[in-house]
Parts: sequence; C-alpha cells; structure tokens
Amino acid sequence: MKRHFKIILFLLFFGLLNAQEKPIETVYFEFDKFTLHEKEEQIIIDFIKKIDTSKIESIQIYGYCDDRGNNGYNYQLSENRVNTVREILTSNGFNKNKIVIIEGKGRVVVKKDTVENLTETRSKNRRVDLILVKKNSFGRGMYNSFQKNHLVGDRIFFENILFALGSSKLTEKSKQELDKIVLELQKHKTMEFEIRGHVCCTPSYYDDAIDKDTKERKLSLNRAKAVYKYLLSKDINGSRMSYSGRGNKYPLKRGDELDRRVEFFISKI
Repeated sequence: MKRHFKIILFLLFFGLLNAQEKPIETVYFEFDKFTLHEKEEQIIIDFIKKIDTSKIESIQIYGYCDDRGNNGYNYQLSENRVNTVREILTSNGFNKNKIVIIEGKGRVVVKKDTVENLTETRSKNRRVDLILVKKNSFGRGMYNSFQKNHLVGDRIFFENILFALGSSKLTEKSKQELDKIVLELQKHKTMEFEIRGHVCCTPSYYDDAIDKDTKERKLSLNRAKAVYKYLLSKDINGSRMSYSGRGNKYPLKRGDELDRRVEFFISKI
C-alpha cells in the first residue's frame, strides 16, 4: 500500500514539473550591471520577431543576480534588469498588456565547494528569463475568450476586464470588452452564467479585500456586481446571470493585476 502511495506521489510530482512553463529565451548581464550589450539586446528583438503574439496569452519576466552582494541590493539589481528587458520589449512593439509578471528574484545562492566552474556559474546566474504562456493555457475548462462549444462548468477569464487596486469601478477598457461580450451573449441566448469577482494582495486570513469607495470588505463581490449591472444596462436578461465574490482564494499566479478580475462560470448552455 505504501509503495503504491509513493508511486502516485511521484507521478503527481513529475506531472507538476512537466506542467510548469520553461524559459523560452534568456539574456545575460555583466557583473553589477543592468544594461545589455547589443548582442543580448538583439536576442530580445529577434525573440519578438519570431513569436506569433496572436497565440500568446502573456509573458512573464524574471530577473536574477549572482550570489555576491547583499540581498537588498541584489533584489533591486534583479528588478532593474527585468525593467531593462521590459523596456526593450515594449519599445520594439511588444504589447505591454501581455507582460503580466515582472519580478526580480534577487541572487541565486550557490554552494561554492560543490561548483566546478564558479565563474561560469555566476555569469549564467546574472540573467533574465522570458517565459511565454500560450492562450487558453490556464488549465482544463478555463478559457480567456468565448469558444464555439462550451460545457457547463467552463470558466472564462477576459484579460481586458481588470480593476485598479482597491477599486470595483469599471474602466473604459473594461466597458469596451464588456460591449464585445454583450454581442456574444446575444448569440448564445440560452447560456446562463455566474459572474465571479476576485481580488489580489490581501492576507489569506481575510475573506475579501476592502473596496476603497464603500469602505466595506466586499471588493470581489462589488467587482462582480459592477459587471452584472453593466450587462443589465445592455439588456442582458438578469435571469440568465448571477454574481458572487470569491475573494483572494483563486489566484491565477500570473501577477497581481490578473488577480483583480472577474470570471464567467457557465452554469447552463
């Protein structure tokens, strides 16, 4: 019995490793620098040219340093390196809205007595990794747009319906996205759904975050309600939809901005 349990744990762990996204491109920096040589910068430019952005959900950028220096300094240096790469991406036409995680990881600690070539190892740790996330890669039943054939239980997350920190007010960009959703809902008149609001950046011991306008700890609920009321104003029948707040219990792990969102949970086709 124990042997079978160990095998199951191994398979689960192996599956999780394979499911993780791997770096698509990496660029390297000189010691204590956050500017790039032309050769490394060209790698990023070529990277932009060869990817099909229509098939890309988002990009994640992670920065690192070698093990020399103190933690605080290295965290700042790694963030500066990430910002350098972000600027190169956006200045060469990459959609900034698709850059969802920008994170400096600080230094990569190595055990000097176990590394054969310490100089080479350190040079490879002075880097920024770029990771692409393909569209509709959130997992089974989770989508970022309407599909031709949905099933009950599918969840749809729209990347353009996002909120400012602490706010439940719809932005103009969110309203434009909702106007497109209205057209889709008019095509699928029998579809029923629940609008689920989410928040970021709140300790796990709270069920929800505070809405800065109402001063109530109902931010995720208010976000869902704002979408519900907007769809009502566009003549979407209220009997087709409901709304609820989900707090911070279901992060996408793609950055805080994407956790300030709503999802549509399909309850009837």
